[in-house]
Amino acid sequence: MPETQNIEFKLIWRDEYIKWICGFANAYGGTIFIGKDDTGNVVDLQGSKKLLEEIPNKVRDTLGILVDVNLH
Repeated sequence: MPETQNIEFKLIWRDEYIKWICGFANAYGGTIFIGKDDTGNVVDLQGSKKLLEEIPNKVRDTLGILVDVNLH
């Protein structure tokens, strides 16, 4: 599955990606895959379990919306 208008791959989480979530929320939705390179290959992601808690809280506090965060 390649990157598309509604799919983004990111190697690590950065709080600046909240703007992507805002864009997805204002459009037709979308998915950000954290821990994948630009070609969709999985890379090692340190602290992934911590991100499961941090990302939804940061998005809620910044944008006031709830997002699903899953670990695969």
